[in-house]
Amino acid sequence: MKSRSINAAGLPMHLLEKGEGEVILLVHGFPETAYAWRHQIDGLAAAGFHAIAPDMRGYGQTHAPAEVERYSIFDLVGDLVGLLDAIGQDQAILVGNDWGSTVAWQAALLRPDRFRGVAAIGAPMMGSPPVPPTAIFPRTDVADLYTLYFQEPGVAEAEFSRDVMATLTKIYYAASREAGPRRPGDDTPNPFGMVSRDDGLLAHLPQPDSLPQWLTMKDLHVFIEAFEKTGFAGGLNYYRNLDANWHMQKSFAGQSISVPALFMVGEQDPGLAIPGMPEIIGAMQQTLVPYLTKTLFIPDCGHWAPQEQPDTVTQAIVDFARSLPH
Repeated sequence: MKSRSINAAGLPMHLLEKGEGEVILLVHGFPETAYAWRHQIDGLAAAGFHAIAPDMRGYGQTHAPAEVERYSIFDLVGDLVGLLDAIGQDQAILVGNDWGSTVAWQAALLRPDRFRGVAAIGAPMMGSPPVPPTAIFPRTDVADLYTLYFQEPGVAEAEFSRDVMATLTKIYYAASREAGPRRPGDDTPNPFGMVSRDDGLLAHLPQPDSLPQWLTMKDLHVFIEAFEKTGFAGGLNYYRNLDANWHMQKSFAGQSISVPALFMVGEQDPGLAIPGMPEIIGAMQQTLVPYLTKTLFIPDCGHWAPQEQPDTVTQAIVDFARSLPH
């Protein structure tokens, strides 16, 4: 696995890559870095592809602009187009997890000429709500949905930066398969739920006795080192552009993805517990993703599918990539 830096349309960007052949871009989520795709980079290279995983804007060794407004969906899609331009590639297959899926869907929507197939993990393609997203996120007298908690600059990053190791350990564990069965009505912990205004996000998440089976201490320290260096503001700024994105994307509301697509989600992904999420996933092909080739529910898997079930995810990507018309 090779590490290098490029200039992606003016953004200094760090990549991990391996292999030769058609380019498959791997887009990580929050709170991760390119290293979250370490298993797929090796597996896709062995299968005859050129796997490239960037540290996204604001993460790892890629530049992190200070201004919140420089993390819009158009900036993030532009970074991926700029990456392709920098390495001299006209097209690529795009794969995303978590926030990376949101970026991948929008990149495929806006630039089907550059991204000829899209695979998304965890986050389905969703339509635009009738009002800005923060207007409909749930809140009570004592708690806000985590996406609302993330809106105020300085608040969540202060909580997360106090003890980076504890933050990452708690979030990775609580969203993984090890945290519990995630059956309706159970008390499986969820880092992507309601957040107490008094206590913050981490206080009610368990501190596991040991790391999840899929995460070694060596791997965890790669992530710890990255976030101790950059902090969490870059990743949180993606959430702070949700309303701005809604306003800027009005002209694309209702437009469907025009390239072949694959969707995967872990059966214990906390996202499946969001009211209406199974119905949104089930309706994608009839609504916004007409060329959806397959929806794969991955057993014994939580939110971090590329790390929790690496072989299943890698094989699904390979099969999807090989199925695309040339």
